[in-house]
Amino acid sequence: MDYMVVYSSKTGNTKKIATEIFSALPGMSKDMQHIEEYKGKDADMFFVGFWVDRGTCDMSVIEMLSRLHGKKVALFGTCGLGHDAEYYKMIEQKVEVWVPDDCEYLGAFLCQGKMPMQLRENYEIPMEDPRQEAWRRQMLRNFDEGLFHPNEEDVRKAREFVKRLMR
Repeated sequence: MDYMVVYSSKTGNTKKIATEIFSALPGMSKDMQHIEEYKGKDADMFFVGFWVDRGTCDMSVIEMLSRLHGKKVALFGTCGLGHDAEYYKMIEQKVEVWVPDDCEYLGAFLCQGKMPMQLRENYEIPMEDPRQEAWRRQMLRNFDEGLFHPNEEDVRKAREFVKRLMR
């Protein structure tokens, strides 16, 4: 079987997971490319990676997915908000809709990733409303936790995701 790993990465988080997925794939008939380099190389199975942009994938991933037909497709992604299975499921559902109906959708792997430091500044200004202040503090904690992701556990889970799909 031929495998293709295509990913969109803005900060390097998704590239790190793409590299782990690529290395976990069996055999020699596999390739990995950043989405900007991808020129339509064919494969039987595609692993398509993305960074989460407002709860979904970026437009380049939508366009790439919509051009796949008759393929096995697995998704993977990284997002600034972490460790929330419900949030990850919502993201998966929003991205999965772009996989054409004639493809076999295999599932998704998502994990937390670090965000650009300039985003932290958005959360550093205290707010008067107690509910907004609680949200702001939670976002700061989440941002700081994300600085350590993707971590070794995320990498291990990405490799396990591939192994599950190969069975």
